[in-house]
Amino acid sequence: MTRDAEATRQRLTDAAADEFSRYGIAGARVDRIAAASKSNKAQIYHYFGSKDQLFDAVMNDVVTRTAAAVPITVDALPEYAGRLFDAYENDPRIARLTIWYRLERPGDPARLATLSETLKDELDQIGAAQQSGTLPSHHRPVDLLNLVLHLSFLWAFVLPELEEKIAGTARAHRRRVVVDAVTALLR
Repeated sequence: MTRDAEATRQRLTDAAADEFSRYGIAGARVDRIAAASKSNKAQIYHYFGSKDQLFDAVMNDVVTRTAAAVPITVDALPEYAGRLFDAYENDPRIARLTIWYRLERPGDPARLATLSETLKDELDQIGAAQQSGTLPSHHRPVDLLNLVLHLSFLWAFVLPELEEKIAGTARAHRRRVVVDAVTALLR
């Protein structure tokens, strides 16, 4: 029975990730999530309590999976940015969910604990690497991490006016731009 509950919860989370990435929190519809997951609205509320809590579960899942699949490597930050780029390319929902999180949860005092813990760990690792001389210290750890994260998301945030100019740009080229930019940042 536990296995069925876990499978149902995962189906709901996967369907919700698709829905939230398309429509955000406000635009997402619980009935569409239920239909896509071959479940029902009652199960969503049973497992998650509310649409907002379901969004939090989706974001926690995304953060946990991404952090596990792409752990920070402070001695190779350019390649770390490249691996993050790969994760975002492989699952475009990550960038869209991040955008919705920023748009619909600005200044939310109930930050996602998983994201906060992940970022704290990454900042601690960067700070320690700067103190040991492994990383340059011309940027504060928070500035450096923020730059690396944003550069890895670079291609997900292309302005519509530039999309035509970069259409057809090979993934390898886009990844190289990210890696080269982080390399230059560390000089």
